[in-house]
Amino acid sequence: MSTQENGDASEPIAKVSIIVSKGSLEGIYPGLIMANGARMEGIEANLFFTFFGLDAISRAKHEHVKVATVGNPGLHLSTWAGGIPGVSAFVTHKLAEEMEKLDIPPIPEFVEMIAESGAGLYACKASVDLFGLDKEDFVDEVTDVITVGEFYGLAAGGQIIFT
Repeated sequence: MSTQENGDASEPIAKVSIIVSKGSLEGIYPGLIMANGARMEGIEANLFFTFFGLDAISRAKHEHVKVATVGNPGLHLSTWAGGIPGVSAFVTHKLAEEMEKLDIPPIPEFVEMIAESGAGLYACKASVDLFGLDKEDFVDEVTDVITVGEFYGLAAGGQIIFT
């Protein structure tokens, strides 16, 4: 029986592969924070951006990601209130102010920092094809556009985290 099966967590995690599938601040930051934390602990980390998670690495969108205010139960706003024009921008601005106080960098800077730490950043080929994109549409830090099968190859022997 492996240490994972019998509940003994004495073996340290050596590798994580994190899937980022959402294109909102609260969907992107957990993956970035986890990847950064892994690299700071010396753990190999790969990020796989799929569907709207591609916004985190998109040249056109990575500086304009907002908090999803419609139907977001964590905000404790009525769905209709979240849909009022300007609410998403206001909540995003307030959250950015609080994150700055905690020295959490904006997405473009965070992505660059994580890549420089040695993490791999990969775009999902199926999503790239679905949205009519190519590698040039992404920031320079993106290692490659890969298939799900290639992602599983990179993830082999490690933990997969879906954010």
